[in-house]
Amino acid sequence: MVSSLGYQCQVTTLPDTFFEILDTWQPTHILLDLVMPAMDGVEVIRHLAERHCDAGLIISSGLGSRVIDAAGRAASQHRLHMTGVLPKPFSIRDLRALLGQQPPPSRQPRQAPVSPEQDITPAMLADAIDNDQIRLMYQPKVSCAEGNPVVGFEALARWRHPQWGPIAPDRFIRLAEREGLIEPLTRKVVVQACAAMAALLRSGGAKAEHWTMAVNLSASCLTRFDMADKLVVLCRRYGLEPRHLTLELTETAAMEDGVLALDLLTRLRMKGFQLAIDDFGVGYSSMVQLAKLPFSELKLDKAFVIAADHSREARTIIKSAVDLGHQLDLKVIAEGVETDAALAFLRETGCDFMQGYYIARPMEGEDIGGWLEDREGRC
Repeated sequence: MVSSLGYQCQVTTLPDTFFEILDTWQPTHILLDLVMPAMDGVEVIRHLAERHCDAGLIISSGLGSRVIDAAGRAASQHRLHMTGVLPKPFSIRDLRALLGQQPPPSRQPRQAPVSPEQDITPAMLADAIDNDQIRLMYQPKVSCAEGNPVVGFEALARWRHPQWGPIAPDRFIRLAEREGLIEPLTRKVVVQACAAMAALLRSGGAKAEHWTMAVNLSASCLTRFDMADKLVVLCRRYGLEPRHLTLELTETAAMEDGVLALDLLTRLRMKGFQLAIDDFGVGYSSMVQLAKLPFSELKLDKAFVIAADHSREARTIIKSAVDLGHQLDLKVIAEGVETDAALAFLRETGCDFMQGYYIARPMEGEDIGGWLEDREGRC
């Protein structure tokens, strides 16, 4: 079928041969059956993720839609480019439609990351914080309304080691929490975020007055009752109002000391800061946290948004979450928007805001102005 559509094609059921072909031939697409004799499809997905494979992945199986959709979600969570799923039997028309979707450029820069053998020590991280190796990237957030006007940015911490290059946030943030470095790290991040927001207010005109800068907070940050007062002082220093900052917390961040978290988060809301529950839907207690804590925004986990193109279950969850958020007077944000179809679906469900590679990739602070000008020109 593939050959009849004019594509070059190689076929194998042997894992060693498959990965050899992957390295030497470098296909644009991979059509992966979930059930194979030597290595099942989920194992293959994990190996593809370890290799940072950029090929468009099409998953096929006769196991049923729930299994095949689950495999597709697993691939998306591993940050592979899911082109689609093909339940068996499928038609050549279905195959042609998926093969016509070209994979996007690589999601990650092809730079050698720090290997597991290269242990990151607390001293290294402390030095990185002191010497400004931790810098921010900014990902735009836009409205789902017609024209998708900009509503703000999310600040994302990045560590670029002078010798080893980029170090993944999930490695150094966990280390910071474990070694008592999360407070100075968070302070560095919030200061940079406030400075960037102040610059946007100076250059963005009246419309920037309604923008917000989102910053992620760790659970460890919720142990300081005076944190709200310190954030107010910091905002004043940069000429910001608290409403210009959105503080994003995962549900686990609010669980470690429920009483103290409730006190602090209530004070933050009283002072005008926005609070978002991040990664909504992936944990067991999201609903409990939503009911008892004073959040103003609900942020859908990107796994559901990425899977929405091919998963009925993901679309159902998204629609239910949007309806729930609105009934609780919360704004709903979707992250992980990577296709026009996902954008259209979110607009149809009534989602308020979104972010993702389809809108823009995270960018350096100095690149924001140019991106805004280009976007203004296109509109």
